[in-house]
Amino acid sequence: MKLISETDWKCFLTCVGDLMATEEVQSMRALPHHPGASCYEHSVFVAYVSFRLARRWGLDVRSAARGGLLHDLYLYDCRDRTAHPGNQCMDHPEFALRNARALCGRLNAKEENIIISHMWPLAKRMPRCREALVVNLADKLCATAEVLGYWRRSKVRRMAMAAA
Repeated sequence: MKLISETDWKCFLTCVGDLMATEEVQSMRALPHHPGASCYEHSVFVAYVSFRLARRWGLDVRSAARGGLLHDLYLYDCRDRTAHPGNQCMDHPEFALRNARALCGRLNAKEENIIISHMWPLAKRMPRCREALVVNLADKLCATAEVLGYWRRSKVRRMAMAAA
């Protein structure tokens, strides 16, 4: 199975293209995240992998993709300890959810659960829907791929960086 095709990317963009074009999401390009990936790159990678997994398993692809894109919308430099009050690992889902609500106006229950629970089992909130489990899994897979250097060479990265 190919990881990405033009058709898949177009379907993915119908789910998240409006969000990717926003100033808030674009500002994530300037925020460092995992080694070799900005917060924007990581979030697009997670959203795309979540989209593909949700589609494969017959789940709500739109909620998985949108929740995946917004899961790290905390909008501050996570390495700046003065930018957030406590432990970044535990705090950022709440900041991301607040910012996603401000950006979108209204999120559906799946999107909210995806964002708030994506750090489980480290954080308190558990995934309550299959789409949240998918994004949780995609987040861990993508972070691993980023640390191992796969992300820098991937076609998904090239397409994500060219989008919006």
